Amino acid sequence: MHVSAKVDYGMRALLTLADAYGADPAGLVKGDVIASSQGIPAKFVEGILGQLRAAGLIISQRGAVGGYRLGKDPSNITVAEVIRVLDGPLADVRGERPESIDYPGAAEHLQEVWIAVRAALRSVVENVTLADIASGHLPPAITERLAAPGAWQRR
Repeated sequence: MHVSAKVDYGMRALLTLADAYGADPAGLVKGDVIASSQGIPAKFVEGILGQLRAAGLIISQRGAVGGYRLGKDPSNITVAEVIRVLDGPLADVRGERPESIDYPGAAEHLQEVWIAVRAALRSVVENVTLADIASGHLPPAITERLAAPGAWQRR
């Protein structure tokens, strides 16, 4: 799986807001503070925050005392939701959903592999929330995957 810069930056921005949410759920964080705290280009983060706001994941307030805050509790925002908002479907093949692709001949069962890849990805990103990441307490199924032989080895 390729994690785009947009998703990586979006997650980092949301985790900054999740941290602020823990201190004050109604507290606002300025976009430039989010950008500088995570080393993200300010213009890029503003665009990402706009997409997250349109999806209802964050709320913004304009003005001198304005800023951004989470639109809901961080325990109710999954990594999958963020990916879908910023990049679209979790797993597609050449821009199409794998269940809509038919392969001929020897490749006939390739569709099943792509669907299994999507299911495996879902098993992780649909079960990890911003609160899990911010607290450092990932679900047991995720920590088991991290402890699996070879999990940390690049291949």
